[in-house]
Amino acid sequence: MIQKSAYPVTRHQTLTVDGIKIFYREAGPKDGPTVLLLHGFPTSSHMFRNLIPYLADRYHVIAPDYPGYGQSEAPDARSFSYTFEKFGQLVDGLLHQLGVQRYAMYVMDYGAPVGWQLALKHPDAISGLIVQNGNAYDEGLKEFWDPIKIYWADGKKESRDKLLNLVTLETTIFQYTDGVSDRTRISPDNWTHDQPLLDRPGNADIQMDVMYDYRNNLPLYPKVQAWLRDKQPPTLIVWGKNDFIFPEPGAHPYKRDLKDLEFHLLDTGHFVLEDKADEVFPLIHDFLDRKVAHA
Repeated sequence: MIQKSAYPVTRHQTLTVDGIKIFYREAGPKDGPTVLLLHGFPTSSHMFRNLIPYLADRYHVIAPDYPGYGQSEAPDARSFSYTFEKFGQLVDGLLHQLGVQRYAMYVMDYGAPVGWQLALKHPDAISGLIVQNGNAYDEGLKEFWDPIKIYWADGKKESRDKLLNLVTLETTIFQYTDGVSDRTRISPDNWTHDQPLLDRPGNADIQMDVMYDYRNNLPLYPKVQAWLRDKQPPTLIVWGKNDFIFPEPGAHPYKRDLKDLEFHLLDTGHFVLEDKADEVFPLIHDFLDRKVAHA
């Protein structure tokens, strides 16, 4: 009789970091190489629900939710500073409590600036890098960002209010389906999960605060690029080339700064893991096996 290997168990847990309850998913052997998964907007660690067990056969996988996202605490925007710097501090504090000092990092969308905070604070901690539609170059901020740049420039309520469409159901569905050739591959559970969380009282203000703070990531780009050149983390890029939010021009500049780079453009949109898991999951596991498992 052939004995099947055990299916990895994902544990759903919460730790208090700097007074904020941070939810995270964790799976895999704790003595294995750690892989940190950093989610994008408008979702949470939910976006990694299928990738986590795929990697957990040999990797210690951690996927947190930032405050105001998923199952983490969402303190009132009037009493809590919703910034990427703060998100980075809280994820760093979570890793410290878990005893994690070195890790590979998957960055996507908002997860990129959160990850850059960690990389700049602990430049030698990153054993490998997976970039999926996560920006680190001015070339990656195109048409989608034009109305957001107006808000960055003037900070006016009128400009802020014009961005409220970004937290509507229509836009959430758009983020999952735009640029996708076969929509039947996209589970509607994505927006029926994300949208009720976006619709929580006060959450629109949280999202607008985060959107406004994104402007503070741009001055960090030269420092991030210098870190890439200096530390040369082995890097895998798996980028949805049809993404309107973080379009293909944001992917290519990584080639300027990285030598050990594996580069893949996929025929899909923003959330690559949703419709291209059959292509991307093996690329990620193989990359980690070759570049991180013994690092």
